[in-house]
Amino acid sequence: MTPLGRLLARRIAAEGPLPVAAVMAEALAHEAHGYYQVREPFGAAGDFITAPEISQMFGELLGLWLGAVWQSMGSPARVILGEFGPGRGTLMADARRALARVPGFPLHAPVHLVETSPRLRALQIETIRAPVVHHDTTDGLPSDAPLLLLANEFFDALPIRQAVFTGEAFHERMVGLDRDDGLIFGLAPEPLSPHLLPPHEAPEDGAVLEWSPASIAIAAELGRRLAAQGGTLLAIDYGAAHRGFADTLQAVSRHRYAEILTTLGEADLTAHVNFAHLAAAATAQGARAFGPVTQGDLFRGLGIDLRARRLAASQPAARDQIYAAHHRLTAPDQMGSLFKALALCGAATPTPPVFDAI
Repeated sequence: MTPLGRLLARRIAAEGPLPVAAVMAEALAHEAHGYYQVREPFGAAGDFITAPEISQMFGELLGLWLGAVWQSMGSPARVILGEFGPGRGTLMADARRALARVPGFPLHAPVHLVETSPRLRALQIETIRAPVVHHDTTDGLPSDAPLLLLANEFFDALPIRQAVFTGEAFHERMVGLDRDDGLIFGLAPEPLSPHLLPPHEAPEDGAVLEWSPASIAIAAELGRRLAAQGGTLLAIDYGAAHRGFADTLQAVSRHRYAEILTTLGEADLTAHVNFAHLAAAATAQGARAFGPVTQGDLFRGLGIDLRARRLAASQPAARDQIYAAHHRLTAPDQMGSLFKALALCGAATPTPPVFDAI
């Protein structure tokens, strides 16, 4: 059992079983043992590789996408350029380099990053090499200008609740203790009140329902802000366009799946994103939602094929790596289909590029 696992076992012994959401939150953000507080998860030497680390094309093309949105809004003199869960800052650094080629874009303004890890904050400042303002939550973002926001693999790391249908009602999945005081999954004895559950289809016995109150709350707040301030958020993450019942909670360590309860704090914990929940929460607050579209369709629409050819021509020695990265980002059997992109926009913001053609 990991140090965090032992802490949680003692807490469960004293307080009773914990919901999956509470365990996931501690596993990722505990101040002393949380995964993102103490680990270096990114890159070949870490536990996983995110798309911005695969190729500069990812961030560059998203930067140009933001530039096109800015131009469609009439090129306002001031915007709030920001990112949720920026990792090492690679995506924003590449996006800003591309935005420097958009005539008149206000790059002099600081970048706003929603990030809670002190260690990652330091890395982001070093990587982006521009004025940076960090925020713990969405509430800290300025409210006096349009928003241009990115969120890549952000929502998948927010805690989820799980409930299992037992034939008559849904019972919340909990983490308790077995006879040897080891951590084990189980179900709360009392059924969940139906009004606490998100919309769902008629379940079969054993069906697992997942939802993320934290993600839904953030999407609702962003929807309210986008409706009031204008602009857009582009969220890219993995999950199905239309979700039914599934158990998607997983742990990843050293680029492989790991057992969840024995690696708490030492492996990444994620779950597939429910894009329908995000869109519904944002539109209920006055924003508009577009997509989701597959990552492959998004980047082909943004011209990744041409960008890869030009990069390969300018860097012959890296030609194979460039085309391998292109394949990994866009191919259906790689990240091209599993990963989706959802755009949220203010009511007066024009339909964003690519989404207006799909």
